[in-house]
Amino acid sequence: MHVATSLFALIVFGGLPAIQFGATIVHFGWGGYVLGTLAVAWVINLFNFMDGIDGIAAAEAVFIVGAGALLYGTPNAASPAANAAIVCGMACLGFLVWNWPPARIFMGDVGSGYLGYVIAVLAIASARNNPTALLAWLILGGVFFCDATATLVRRVLRRDRVHEAHRSHAYQWLARRWHSHSRVTIAAALINLCWLLPCALFAAAHPRFAAWTTGIAWAPLVLLVLFTGAGRAET
Repeated sequence: MHVATSLFALIVFGGLPAIQFGATIVHFGWGGYVLGTLAVAWVINLFNFMDGIDGIAAAEAVFIVGAGALLYGTPNAASPAANAAIVCGMACLGFLVWNWPPARIFMGDVGSGYLGYVIAVLAIASARNNPTALLAWLILGGVFFCDATATLVRRVLRRDRVHEAHRSHAYQWLARRWHSHSRVTIAAALINLCWLLPCALFAAAHPRFAAWTTGIAWAPLVLLVLFTGAGRAET
């Protein structure tokens, strides 16, 4: 079902939008349907994986869709995707009031997976007429992308059963080490606001450097999550 719904989104939008790398704009053609479907399905599962402590997934969603609307919802570049992102962000903000540590209500797998799907679709919609938009959305989601991907890769290399539940994401190690969900959620929010948002703003303002900026934005996060313990054996 994840693959089917992901492919449906790609069909609706006519495939994966073009992405600008330096001065070159890459069009993916039919290959974009395969790449895009896998990417959307990964974001669905990624948000599910990262919804493991109170408040973190809702706070991350508020930031990503809010910043995405800020980048691509200005009066000169208004779009239905930006308006939808604002609605999504306000809904997540209302939910966050009740999900903030200690949480009184929870997303569950269905809520977190659906939220990941909505964010992926909003990113694709924003990029239909802007070849750097997808890169900017990737930057905005850097905390979740780097933690989830590094954890998965490390577990695959160790030949763990990746389909089994675990608590080896970097944010989960920190929550146990700090004995606090709120401190981890606030730390992620500070990284978003103080590092990823400026990087995304720079990428949007300087399209030729957007790909380089994505790598620069992610590099310290990958090192940080690995240092924190992402994917490390729980024993």
